[in-house]
Amino acid sequence: MQMLELVSEPDTINFGDLPEEIDALLQQGVAAYRRDHARADRLFRQALAAAPHELPTYFCLYKIHTYQGHLDEAKAVAELGLAEAARQAGWPSDWRQWVPHDPLPDGAGRFALYTLKAQAFIHLRKNDPENAGEMLAALRHLDPAGAVGWPVVAALADGLGAE
Repeated sequence: MQMLELVSEPDTINFGDLPEEIDALLQQGVAAYRRDHARADRLFRQALAAAPHELPTYFCLYKIHTYQGHLDEAKAVAELGLAEAARQAGWPSDWRQWVPHDPLPDGAGRFALYTLKAQAFIHLRKNDPENAGEMLAALRHLDPAGAVGWPVVAALADGLGAE
């Protein structure tokens, strides 16, 4: 007996204001990830090659590699995304030199902070609590309210005895 699919179109993800062809590649990659991780990776990398300034592509890549436990690859992509976001925000390339902004920035600045949080999580998963702790300390200073969600990673680090 064949299963009837109740939804004809899978839900799409709102990646923000992207060129149509880049959004299409990201949507295809998200859909492919459910069944074919390698194809998802290829689609996301195709989007990255076509538009390396579009930040959501970095997010997709570091997220899928973190989920798969490919932590070195996740870390490498997150570092590239962090550098691009910092460049777009007009911030130093070294996150240790960033200064707090009030209010917390939107756009590339928020993406940079969010990606720093992701890097802290990746470092925790890589059993590197020292670097994770340094990133979390920076986030405490840069985002005292925890708007980008770093307190969740900090709680995980505390639970692991990492901080």
